[in-house]
Amino acid sequence: MSYMQVIGKRAKEAKKSIAYLSQEEKTAALLAVADALEEKEAEIMTGNRLDVEAAKAAGMKSSLIDRMYLDEARIAAMAEGLREISLLEDPVGAFDEVKVRPNGLRIGKKRVPLGVVGIIYESRPNVTADAFGLCFKTNNVAVLRGSSDAINSNKAITSAIKLGLNRCKISQDGIILVEDTSYEVADEMMKLNEYLDVLIPRGGAGLINRVVENSTVPTIETGTGNCHVFVDRFADQEMAVNIIENAKTQRLGVCNACESLVIDREIASQVLPKIVARLAGHGIEIRGDEEARKISPELVKATADDWGSEYLDGIISVKIVGDVHEGIAHINEYNTGHSETIVTNHLEHADLFQERVDAAAVYVNASTRFTDGCEFGYGAEIGISTQKLHARGPMGLAALTTTKFVIFGHGQIRK
Repeated sequence: MSYMQVIGKRAKEAKKSIAYLSQEEKTAALLAVADALEEKEAEIMTGNRLDVEAAKAAGMKSSLIDRMYLDEARIAAMAEGLREISLLEDPVGAFDEVKVRPNGLRIGKKRVPLGVVGIIYESRPNVTADAFGLCFKTNNVAVLRGSSDAINSNKAITSAIKLGLNRCKISQDGIILVEDTSYEVADEMMKLNEYLDVLIPRGGAGLINRVVENSTVPTIETGTGNCHVFVDRFADQEMAVNIIENAKTQRLGVCNACESLVIDREIASQVLPKIVARLAGHGIEIRGDEEARKISPELVKATADDWGSEYLDGIISVKIVGDVHEGIAHINEYNTGHSETIVTNHLEHADLFQERVDAAAVYVNASTRFTDGCEFGYGAEIGISTQKLHARGPMGLAALTTTKFVIFGHGQIRK
């Protein structure tokens, strides 16, 4: 058997026991794993330092190194995230609906695990703990393939998770880390239909497109984030500047950061200089169209490629449009279906924007940075889905389950 077939067989075997753990067993195990993560803090930080040093030596940009970096606070946050997951309502076993047919059959839809969930992700080692926690809470086995950039961090985190599972006498194959980070093994993982029930990519556009285009395992697409803030002519300008500053600069290397600004021509000459001044304090490079550069000549000239770019860096594009309709059309042409915001005090424009912008999350007068499972009150997320089937937006526990029909009768036969 190949390397991935061996892993797949282990996962399929572990599914037999993980699928039937009780809520009490899962809660105890999640708490034990959280304790183990804190207990193994030194080992995790040692592994992470190796990864960070290698990334710096390879010239990785600072925004991506920040996503990879772990310290005491971030490890404590991973542990706390598992404790929070343990307190969330368990969807497994719940009935979505029950109806009684005229012949007396009672038909219900019951929430059940997906089975074995494969996840291919980049750089962010906290995903290892979050993904395990969400999969385990929903009685799924997690097969995780992180990138080579964070392999030492992921090994140390996985080791701590297995320690917690072992202490609760639960199969340590509830989480399996694919330690071979070669492209060949990733490609094999995408074809592992016999063992994986679903595959979720988390990372940049290149990774996501590769998985979606090549996987024969059913895939949930967690999308890249070319997120826009549209400043309407009826916007509160100070509010707009504050929202843009937060959406762009709070963290650069995340999918819900603002990458593109769209500004109504009516207000552009007033608000754009304020935005430029605020972002300049953060060292942000602003790339503008011809009209924006006439207002603020210090802007870099934008190209057509800028309108659709997810920079994950200190760069943002600016497009001037004639009105809210033109703004919506521009956003729908170039967005990635992630998160979009309008800043306006005009109720009709707000309603129009939320109705017509095609994205998983559409805001009025708030930062795109809130598109997050915890911020939405769902707990940690497995990713933010930008597709429309099965799940859309932050994917919490329910998105890691499916349903089956259960039917109760008393001797009925079909005539």
